[in-house]
Amino acid sequence: MGYLAGTLGLLCLILIIRLYSLDRNLKKGAVQLRLQRREKSATPLHLAAPHRASEALLSEVNGLLRDREDERSDFRRREQALRRQIANVSHDLRTPLTSILGYLQLLESPEVTEEQRGEYLAVIASRARVLQGLITSFYDLSRLEAGEYPIVRERVDLREVIGTLLAAFYDELEDRFTVEVDLPEDLPQVWGDRAAMTRVYSNLIRNALEHGEGKLSISAQREGEQVATRFTNGGAELTGEDLTHVFDRFYTSDKTRSGMNTGLGLAIVKTLTEQMLGTVAAELTAGNFSVILYWKV
Repeated sequence: MGYLAGTLGLLCLILIIRLYSLDRNLKKGAVQLRLQRREKSATPLHLAAPHRASEALLSEVNGLLRDREDERSDFRRREQALRRQIANVSHDLRTPLTSILGYLQLLESPEVTEEQRGEYLAVIASRARVLQGLITSFYDLSRLEAGEYPIVRERVDLREVIGTLLAAFYDELEDRFTVEVDLPEDLPQVWGDRAAMTRVYSNLIRNALEHGEGKLSISAQREGEQVATRFTNGGAELTGEDLTHVFDRFYTSDKTRSGMNTGLGLAIVKTLTEQMLGTVAAELTAGNFSVILYWKV
């Protein structure tokens, strides 16, 4: 009888100690959480006394705190990126708009000759087209990021798509570059969206016209179960640092931001290519800049 009473007493003592430990842990955890909410901190919680169940609970709570801190950091990064983008959009739209307004003021002068009037109107038309292109690019990128740009995957003839664009840009390309084209007749069709691919290659040609120099080389070849197309032009001003950012939104190697280069063209190329399940890469070799697109056969 005495042994039983002693055993029960020992069990009660152990239970009391465990309950006391649990109570201390819960109270300390509540205090730490209260402080963290007040100070917006994510410092891990610590036990007041060893307790296996409390440790398991605390581990999960600390995991939630880490997740919250990661979300805060991600939100801050997104907020900073959004502010930079708004500033860049404002700058890039303001530049051609300011030019248009300036020439409109010049047209109001009674001293303007008919020849000057024609020149000013040509400049205004040119800047208006730039402004239209900027707005279209901003709109397209927003649709792409929202998943609202329709992509219909089908079999596409790359030779036809690229050849049609080269014909459309023939005069501009001939004035700017020595052009070399290598599109084999036996090039297989690839999977993609014809309209989206046309936009992708149009952006690559426009990017070369705006920033390239010397020779423009356009080639395509089959590599296993893929077809690789390569656009290469002189890019003497580019650096290795630029190469890591050429597909970033609003990135431009022109630190003065002339207003003619928003950094959106290649960002749209990358996003559209990936939505068609293709891949894109950039290379800088001996002063020549290349964009390579890989499509599934």
